[in-house]
Amino acid sequence: MEKTFSDIPDNLISIKDFIRWGASRFSEADLFFGHGTTTALDDAAAIVLHTLHLPYQLPGTYLEARLTKIEQEKIVALFKRRIEERIPSAYLTREAIFAGLSFYVDERVLIPRSPIAELIQEGFSPWLQDARSVLDLCTGSACIAIACAFAFPEADVDAVDYSRDALAVAEINVNKFELNGQVKVLHSDLFANLPDKQYDLIVSNPPYVSLKEWQHLPKEFHAEPAMGFKGGESGLDLVIKILAQAKFFLSFDGILVVEVGSSAQTLQDLFPEIPFNWLEFEQGGDGVFLLTSQQVNQFHELFNRSLALLCQETV
Repeated sequence: MEKTFSDIPDNLISIKDFIRWGASRFSEADLFFGHGTTTALDDAAAIVLHTLHLPYQLPGTYLEARLTKIEQEKIVALFKRRIEERIPSAYLTREAIFAGLSFYVDERVLIPRSPIAELIQEGFSPWLQDARSVLDLCTGSACIAIACAFAFPEADVDAVDYSRDALAVAEINVNKFELNGQVKVLHSDLFANLPDKQYDLIVSNPPYVSLKEWQHLPKEFHAEPAMGFKGGESGLDLVIKILAQAKFFLSFDGILVVEVGSSAQTLQDLFPEIPFNWLEFEQGGDGVFLLTSQQVNQFHELFNRSLALLCQETV
């Protein structure tokens, strides 16, 4: 590795050259992608363009632009860290794109990458006609809350997290988009400290990774805060709590949307009688379910019994 980065090859001149060279080095190093980028080429492009303060939708003609020596050195230094430390590129650039918006991120929060972004951009149609109140549980960087604020400009949005570190990042993003009057950042263990109100939309991307799965995730995932992943032995501890308590916070025509990712089958097996609406995405992704307020009410006792069982097991 030292040999690879000891000198910048003389034939690397343009933006395109550095993106191609970085992608080759990333593939050679067998890095994992999936933190806002899906390929070595995307990852290299994110680092190069961010370092040059250029937009991701850069016109092709600019790709031939020549880089200064200082620009080259900055890019190569980040390439080196990406490979040697296995740090996701979003942490290196302090930026992640979600629902077409640029968010500040650092190691205090998970990197935004949920397929829920597609639902937000579609206004949760056809299940939701409008939303006057939105609750984002386990908000992290507040990317979902903020994207919902843009999708529903008349809605009050509560962004909730148990991690005060995460809430500090959420505040940075709320201030960045000047949404202080619309998005409230709240410290709460799920619903525990919330005001007595009902929401037209409750959306959440909670920790849902089982302990066994967590131990075998690629190194890049372990650069992120562990509490953002670990959902208990089965991965469903927080999900069950959300299902059991959502009844008291959903409006009559409200909907509950939760990402459970790799634990989707575990959840369906746990509640075989419940008709979870597993959503499909044109842009990729899965493991997101939707329940109406009526369904949440209908199966409340079942969710409650499951929560009681969970509490007994964790005592």
